[in-house]
Amino acid sequence: MTTHTRSLGSTGPQVSALGLGCMGMSPLYGEVDRAESIATVHAALDAGVTLLDTGDFYAMGHNEMLIGEALRTAPAGLREKALTSVKFGALRDPDGGWSGYDGRPAAVRNFAAYSLQRLGVDHIDVYRIARVDPGVPIEETVGAIAELVEKGHVRHIGLSEASAANIRRAAATAPIADLQIEYAIITRDIEREILPTTRELGIGITAYGVLSRGLISGHFTRDRQLGAGDFRAVSPRFQGDNLQHNLDLVEALRKIADEKGVTVAQIAIAWVLSRGDDIVPLVGARTRERLAESLGALDVTLDAADLAAIEEAVPADAAAGTRYPAAQMSHLGTEH
Repeated sequence: MTTHTRSLGSTGPQVSALGLGCMGMSPLYGEVDRAESIATVHAALDAGVTLLDTGDFYAMGHNEMLIGEALRTAPAGLREKALTSVKFGALRDPDGGWSGYDGRPAAVRNFAAYSLQRLGVDHIDVYRIARVDPGVPIEETVGAIAELVEKGHVRHIGLSEASAANIRRAAATAPIADLQIEYAIITRDIEREILPTTRELGIGITAYGVLSRGLISGHFTRDRQLGAGDFRAVSPRFQGDNLQHNLDLVEALRKIADEKGVTVAQIAIAWVLSRGDDIVPLVGARTRERLAESLGALDVTLDAADLAAIEEAVPADAAAGTRYPAAQMSHLGTEH
């Protein structure tokens, strides 16, 4: 595996070319193995991955505590290189329900205090609200994070799933390191307006969902049964005819991958890597085996012919179904 680094925008830190998205290590996509999750974080750090992404609302703090344990038990040299990226603001209830977002300055400070404790760190490297709170001007939310930066509790300010207009307003308030947003071969909405805006402003992209929650990993099958607690059980792209259509796209990708002697997942990750040095894909590996496969994408080079073949096999907007259920779509900065 080749080691690479990229910058999170013009104001952000140097990070590994791939980051580890840890959401799947909490029970949002079915059952998880805590010991294997921690071992996977350790393996990622050992392989040179520096960016660990989480959210304080992932299983109501479970994910942050998991990362905290992984950091405490990692060798000191690796622990010191780890950078934490944290999303906040999503409101939960004891039954696992969702109750909107809170971007008030007092709430920002409150969320940060709890995250620092759960993670066991003295600062968060990149801090961002998960979705812009429609009831609070983005300037107030970002301003509150900027105060945390001044006090040393946060190093850099990020955004997540923000519209182009909100990105501009945020950047006029304080330096923004990156925007976290979904980007994949079958999810290319950001290319219309979001990506040109971040590039104009010198803001990096951390791309989540590069394998579309496993849909284009090459490992998801039509007959797979999803548990009631698995987010994909209600995701439109995993339902009925949509799933059939989308897995047909995966088979088209598999032909390209087979010709190059790599896996579908590696093709999908390499495609996101190819979109620009300002983009850092987050891989959601839950096991060391899947992590090793994802890291192999760093050694995959896609030439012009490969990219043209991928474009022909899976054109923009080829996917069937929106990426979230209808009730959640209004909180997103892009159409799908």
